Amino acid sequence: MALMITDECINCDVCEPECPNEAISLGPEIYVIDPHKCTECVGHFDQPQCVQVCPVACIPGNPAWVEDRETLMQKYRRLTGAAAQPQAEPPADPA
Repeated sequence: MALMITDECINCDVCEPECPNEAISLGPEIYVIDPHKCTECVGHFDQPQCVQVCPVACIPGNPAWVEDRETLMQKYRRLTGAAAQPQAEPPADPA
């Protein structure tokens, strides 16, 4: 699922530069996460970097954007242009 920033955000500016997908931007009052760009850092890191650096723990999952890991990986590939993992080809039949 994509993440979101709650109104507990103190606008400390540490999350925005940590996002590898540039999904975080300053909204009218607090930082916001674009759910179309947020992959929870799947494809980049093991853990969401914004969550790791947030000093007030105001970045939970967004219940309006429930996505499994495979969906997040597909979004990562779309955003980065990364090719899908190649399928293993069956061994050639020796003739």
